[in-house]
Amino acid sequence: MIDHEQSRLYALRQLNLLDTPPSESFDRITRMASQFFRLPIAAVSLTDANRQWFKSRVGVDHTEIPRFGACCGEVCDSNDTLVVNDLLASPRYSSSHLAKTGIRFYAGAPLVTRDGYTLGAMCVLGTEPREASEQELAVLRDLAAMVMAQVELRHALGRTDPLTGLPNRSQFAEDLEDMARDNPDSSRVALLTELVDVSKLGSLRRVMGPNYLDSLARAAAQQLSAILKPGTHLYHLSPWQYVHVVEVEDGFDPIRESLRVRAELADLNTQAISSVMIDPVVGVAPFAMGSVTPEDVLRMAHSACQDARESESGAGLYSAALDASYQRRFALLNDFSAALGSPDQLRLVYQPRVIVPEGHCRGAEALLRWHHPSLGEVSPAEFIPLLENSPLARPLTEWVVQAAIKQAEAWRDRGIDLCISVNVSAANLEEEDFAARILSRMALAGLPYSAIELELTESALISNSNAARGQLDALVEAGIEIAIDDFGTGYSSLFYLQQIPAHVVKIDRSFVSHLDTDARGRVLVKSMISMAHDLGYRVVGEGVETHAAYSILAEMGCDEVQGYLLAKPLEIDVFENWLQQSPWGQRQREDQTALPRGPSSAKRLPQPAATGRAAVGRH
Repeated sequence: MIDHEQSRLYALRQLNLLDTPPSESFDRITRMASQFFRLPIAAVSLTDANRQWFKSRVGVDHTEIPRFGACCGEVCDSNDTLVVNDLLASPRYSSSHLAKTGIRFYAGAPLVTRDGYTLGAMCVLGTEPREASEQELAVLRDLAAMVMAQVELRHALGRTDPLTGLPNRSQFAEDLEDMARDNPDSSRVALLTELVDVSKLGSLRRVMGPNYLDSLARAAAQQLSAILKPGTHLYHLSPWQYVHVVEVEDGFDPIRESLRVRAELADLNTQAISSVMIDPVVGVAPFAMGSVTPEDVLRMAHSACQDARESESGAGLYSAALDASYQRRFALLNDFSAALGSPDQLRLVYQPRVIVPEGHCRGAEALLRWHHPSLGEVSPAEFIPLLENSPLARPLTEWVVQAAIKQAEAWRDRGIDLCISVNVSAANLEEEDFAARILSRMALAGLPYSAIELELTESALISNSNAARGQLDALVEAGIEIAIDDFGTGYSSLFYLQQIPAHVVKIDRSFVSHLDTDARGRVLVKSMISMAHDLGYRVVGEGVETHAAYSILAEMGCDEVQGYLLAKPLEIDVFENWLQQSPWGQRQREDQTALPRGPSSAKRLPQPAATGRAAVGRH
């Protein structure tokens, strides 16, 4: 009998019903029982070791009573329906807890699992003596069967993880919603435990195999269940993530508790499982019940978990400020597709590039600007990095190229011959038709290929694939020049530098901004200019803001300059006024020589045998 009782209690606890919040799916059945019997009290009563705990209840405030001396306890022991017409007339129950609280009538039907274990009773109670007909008892047994069907449904279909036996994400969401109805506005803390760095999962799976991963998940579930406070409900979210919710009490320190959990889980490294790449972290998300959805609770906890991983602190506390930043990034990514189709959100501004020492404007760099309908002006430094590694990289560049070609065509029709530089990402070079699209659009516009220059970062040019190299070669062969943007900030070697099919080197502003005060910086920039010239590149100094910097670059032989000394990035009409009024623009008008129109002016550049890259001359 003792063994059966232990097995029964194990079966009850495996179902994860005890001490869970009220559930509407059970409450519906309880309300039906109360209404059918026309009795004020009904309950789904689960028989624990020393108590009757009410998973669902109508007409009673308390959630449990002592097991012994309780009618539901007899139902569990006998595994049979019990009716007590009058508790005060019953020798067994006249002095029971129920009788002392004014209960006179009781009827209960057993809640039995498929394995034959009785979990408790579906019961109805009244404050007046009465009898129960066979029809009523049949209905009561049907309601008990409905309760068990709900229990098994929750356990078997989408509520329990088969690997660990723990409730899953769906059950977490339902439990949290039920808790919010029962305890609105109460303070809670969600602790999300991530067992393994997700970036290492591929290697772990490849080396150790799926059986190891299953063993690790089960071992972590057992370890967590053992170290958490009794009564805590642990949920298995994914093979590597677990979450539990803690009520906030005086003196509770969630970070200290997280570090304790992490330290306990680290014991898995010394057990028979394995120590390969087990590095648990815990994310902490405080919240008020009912104020956020279960999905947001998990998102907040996951965000804190990622912060803990990145900071290598072991435990991370959710930051609303950081989360707002991530949410903004997501919103920008999500909204940019609409911006591409909008007539008034995106535009190009132009920053002049001036030839040294003549001082006339050779061209301009096209820079994208975004006026978001609700956020206003969004800095390109914020949204461009987000888009470059997303599926939006292609349509982004497509929009910029089209706009730049259209503007180049409009200017040339008015006798303004400028080369427009367009920034391109590494992702664009992987598009198999990238070069063909650009060349086709320029041909349709009747532009010489010298009217457009493409700028790519140093790292993008070096890390390109064979396919990307093919796109670059096609562009260079047609006559389009390639510029290495932000030169000096990447990780290139001299070997790679001489292999890049480019024509122009743009020295990053970080090297130029302090030329007049930084002697070592001047040596470095002078060496960069000399090396670039020896390799056949023209050199552009970016970020020129003072006459001193301009003069120093001129003395060093820098071919062109760009920066605030000349002009900020300008709207189209302002840029045209600058060409008319600025000394730099006037010199451009005085010195310009009309360029031939049409793609026929493009020519193949000679390939020097020494470097294998397009040879270009200096201005």
